[in-house]
Amino acid sequence: MARVCEICGKKPVAGKTIIRHGIPKKKGGIGLHTTGITPRRFSPNLQRVKVRTEKGGTAHVRICARCLRAGKVVKA
Repeated sequence: MARVCEICGKKPVAGKTIIRHGIPKKKGGIGLHTTGITPRRFSPNLQRVKVRTEKGGTAHVRICARCLRAGKVVKA
């Protein structure tokens, strides 16, 4: 099962964690130096919610917290 919101299609995006050492030049140092870059993922805040369908039944869907707060679905 993919980590994708079934309403808006929000999905994980890639990013990096950058580690810097040193004292900034502003504070009297020789500047910050990058000593490590690690890839990471930013995952959406998905919730598994029981919602009403258009046919009158219920179903479990994975939707992001933003769609849930915005009222884009009706909880069963």
